[in-house]
Amino acid sequence: MKGIVLAGGLGKRLYPLTRVSNKHLLPVYNKPMVYYPIQTLVDAGIKDIMVVTGGNHAGEFLRLLGNGREFGLKHIHYTYQEGEGGIAEALKLAEEFASGDKVTVILGDNIIEKSIRRFVEEFEKQPKGAKILIKKVDDPERFGVPEIRGNKILSIQEKPKKPKSGYAVTGIYMYDAQVFDIVARLKPSKRGELEITDVNNAYIDKGQLTYGILNGWWTDAGTFESLSRANILVAKKAKGNKY
Repeated sequence: MKGIVLAGGLGKRLYPLTRVSNKHLLPVYNKPMVYYPIQTLVDAGIKDIMVVTGGNHAGEFLRLLGNGREFGLKHIHYTYQEGEGGIAEALKLAEEFASGDKVTVILGDNIIEKSIRRFVEEFEKQPKGAKILIKKVDDPERFGVPEIRGNKILSIQEKPKKPKSGYAVTGIYMYDAQVFDIVARLKPSKRGELEITDVNNAYIDKGQLTYGILNGWWTDAGTFESLSRANILVAKKAKGNKY
């Protein structure tokens, strides 16, 4: 299993903080934001990791992370995304790195409390397809929302006005090698991007998508509100307090 951290984009929702820095280099409590998704992969037993970055400050990732010694890694791979073509486009850049292996993909602004090792191990045993992690939230309309029936997800809607469940699809996805063929067939959305929701719905159409419910808290850090929340949650965790 290989790991991919998607840390590109321009982070316009966090201007002016991101005018002179990549969003994923901003501090969350006592570490740069990108440290947390990398540590999530390492804690899940994944040691072969690529960081997909972009923008005017991509070189800072190499200066910050080096070869990953702080995480117990021997090497970190890097690649560059030009512009803002969407999550699926960023994932496409990692095809050569994946080299036919299964991958766990995590968005660079996603921060979680608990380990995902159990879900990764489940997916390693899954014959084919994809696995996503979902979490119950107060504001599902901000996210991709799954329609769930029993132990199956019937569909995922992106930022629906009337959510069909109270769950959000978190920025943690697990895919087999089919994902790159799926991405190659995608058409840009109205936003002009290749959407990860379309990738997940393609696996649903194949009957090959499973899901797990994430333990503990989860937050993104892509808005001022969620960045503030991430700082508070991580600080409480570091100090041993319960959320």
